[in-house]
Amino acid sequence: MHDPMTAERTLPVAATALTATIAVYITLVAFGNVTDFGTNQEFVRHVLAMDTTFQDRDLMWRAVTDATLQNIAYVTIIVWETLAALVLLAATGLWVRGLRRGGVAAQGFAPARRATTLGLLMLMLLFGLGFIAIGGEWFAMWQSTKWNGLQAATRIFSLAGIVLLLIHLPSPQWRAERAG
Repeated sequence: MHDPMTAERTLPVAATALTATIAVYITLVAFGNVTDFGTNQEFVRHVLAMDTTFQDRDLMWRAVTDATLQNIAYVTIIVWETLAALVLLAATGLWVRGLRRGGVAAQGFAPARRATTLGLLMLMLLFGLGFIAIGGEWFAMWQSTKWNGLQAATRIFSLAGIVLLLIHLPSPQWRAERAG
């Protein structure tokens, strides 16, 4: 069995742990949104309706007040979160498999890195584009003292970005994959 913390294995071990952490987190978020549907449904409804913003007439034309469209948006968010969770859970499994094989299999950690990259980008699109840009700016969520999810979205976006950078840092493990 390989020592998991040799110098050349430290980065893959960290990538495994952080991918697993984000996978579990987004799995719990998606699970919570399914089992406690109404709580965050209200959040999405208020953000889209812009009913707790400054009510500026120059912005209020952007509001989406149709309940059907609000529900479609919310279900789309849950589906996207669930897909990202599944991708990141699979990526965690690929990291573990790569560690068990010592990263010396034909593909090494490449499949894990690709899957993690996909899952993290899915989260960054959801929370960066969806919540920060569209929710925060287009629907003026930043103006709401009650229905403002910018801090949480920024936290998830930043964590995903840090892990994405980590798995793309230069490493002897990654170079070995290119040579193989």
